Amino acid sequence: MYTLKGELKVISEVQQISDSFRKREFVVLDASGQYAQTIMFQAVQDRVDLLNNFKEGDNVEVTFFLRGREWTNPKDGVVRYFNSLDAWKIEPLGAAGGTTTVDNAETFVAEGDDDLPF
Repeated sequence: MYTLKGELKVISEVQQISDSFRKREFVVLDASGQYAQTIMFQAVQDRVDLLNNFKEGDNVEVTFFLRGREWTNPKDGVVRYFNSLDAWKIEPLGAAGGTTTVDNAETFVAEGDDDLPF
């Protein structure tokens, strides 16, 4: 599990993908490094309601899972790989414009270790 602190930049509407699956995307602005990053997360199923008490501009701490999956296109057999950041918990922080950080109990590349804007 990972955590990220930052400002809610975008909160999308709930999307009903199928009868049994719904999701809600949101973006957090991480301004802790030399280059600000806009990080998109998704909340799925009952977690879509986590965002109901927040508004754009709020500072939050998001606890999330990094998910990856492989998909083979049935038409041409080409294999593609996808990642998603699945929100587990969202907590309010102090006033807007606060410091943002990424924390993780596992090994994780520290932000700010290079000058690259990506």
